[in-house]
Amino acid sequence: MNRRNFLKNASLTGVALSPAANISTKAFNKFNSIQEIDNDLLTSTDLKEATINMLQDKMESGALTSVAITKWYLRRINEIDKSGPRLNSVIEINPDALHIAAKMDQERKGGKLRGRLHGIPILIKDNIDSADKMMTTAGSLALEGNRASEDAFIVKKLREAGAVLLGKTNLSEFANFRSTQSTSGWSSRGGQTKCPYVLHRNPSGSSAGSASAVAASLCTIAIGSETNGSIVSPSSVNGLVGIKPTVGLWSRTGIIPISATQDTAGPMARTVTDAAILLSALAGPDIADTVTANSQGHTQLEFTNLRSDFLQGKRLGIEQSFLKGDNKDVVALYQKAIELLKEKGAEIVEIELIKKTAPLGRAQYIVLQYEFKDGLNKYLSRANAKVKSLKEVIEFNEENADKAMPFFKQEILINCEAKGGLESAEYKEAVMKSTSARKIIDDMLQENKLDAICGVTNGPACCIDLVNGDYDTGFSFSSPSAMAGYPHITLPMGEVHHLPIGFSFIGAAYTEQKLINLAYAFEQASLKIKAPEYLNEIGS
Repeated sequence: MNRRNFLKNASLTGVALSPAANISTKAFNKFNSIQEIDNDLLTSTDLKEATINMLQDKMESGALTSVAITKWYLRRINEIDKSGPRLNSVIEINPDALHIAAKMDQERKGGKLRGRLHGIPILIKDNIDSADKMMTTAGSLALEGNRASEDAFIVKKLREAGAVLLGKTNLSEFANFRSTQSTSGWSSRGGQTKCPYVLHRNPSGSSAGSASAVAASLCTIAIGSETNGSIVSPSSVNGLVGIKPTVGLWSRTGIIPISATQDTAGPMARTVTDAAILLSALAGPDIADTVTANSQGHTQLEFTNLRSDFLQGKRLGIEQSFLKGDNKDVVALYQKAIELLKEKGAEIVEIELIKKTAPLGRAQYIVLQYEFKDGLNKYLSRANAKVKSLKEVIEFNEENADKAMPFFKQEILINCEAKGGLESAEYKEAVMKSTSARKIIDDMLQENKLDAICGVTNGPACCIDLVNGDYDTGFSFSSPSAMAGYPHITLPMGEVHHLPIGFSFIGAAYTEQKLINLAYAFEQASLKIKAPEYLNEIGS
């Protein structure tokens, strides 16, 4: 989750800071076949900023194969992620990636196509189970060695769709729910991930690796997960399109949890179309995740029927508090985005959503503490990790503090362990309060006859600071839809000093199709997506 935004809304700021320490990036286990790559082919091929449709066209024409595309991304990971700028976004490569790609090529040659993801390499966050040779650790040394016996439900659907599972991405350890003093994008197993736009800037949490990797063209698409801001915030600061779906649109089975009420995985991509393709492929009910039953009758399994004129005649609520923000450059971008919406035929209504949902932050934190303990204990009891409970995770970290906790500690884990069970009156009351965000959003949409509510996704990326941890740069819009479990899509609206700023559309449950079309129309009108420059400093 996006800790600095969450803490701001939960009124948990003002905590003490962790001591300074040094970290060296962990050695990368290079893919065994990297030396077998055809350098002539890769020298003549440039897949930077390639979309799913572009890659499909190349495979369909015979210009490239899935194997060749996979090799290109493997070399780029070696050159950009583990050398050069050293983004450190990929925590592990799938040793079976080329074998999967070869199988997809064979199927294509035989006339079998599984869909738009057939042969497309994808990276997934390291809290998502894959029943292969890769580990699933949530970035924690305590879970090192955990190899899942079964794919997460969404990974099964990825394989069914023909995607090539390229590897796993680094993240903020335990999805940024370990310490109130953490640095986003850092994990004890994976080290610190960087933002490819300005390398000393934080890529945001907790899906930091997925965001950095897509922005740097280490893959075409990736999967992140969110409890509160962990898809939309890193997407915003890394110049991406990110979709946090309605909780229940995608299954959570086989994903290391924080909150059964708020957790969901979701797509991260460079274009709205690519994000919509991935969202469509993995949506659907899972009998092991009962909340997905709510999606029956509400979802379309195809979100890619997109219209560039969709803003015409739409009525959009604009979060007015962001018009009064301290960062005038961000405010100016926001105002330009609003003017663009008007130019494209949208009617604008100023609203105050954050003012109504901010008081729910404390209740949200209580919910997350109880549900994290319950969910993690259940996950670990069935996992192949050496630790079998939250209590054992805490004990491992204490016993290995020099490696597991060189910077910040684990006070959130300790506080969660101190909580009781889900039958607690405190928990039940907190759930009722935090999820009242649903009624607040529903009422605001209905009373103002709105199609969606818009705002600034997040402020500019903060600096990586392992001494003091993350700090607030303003403009957080993740909490209302997170507490409600409602959909949220972000996409670029411009840059401030080379740092991308995202624009958000949020709506009622299962309104993904409408929000995606609104975002697509905005994207086509603004064309604000810009490749990273790998700057060492602002102005360099």
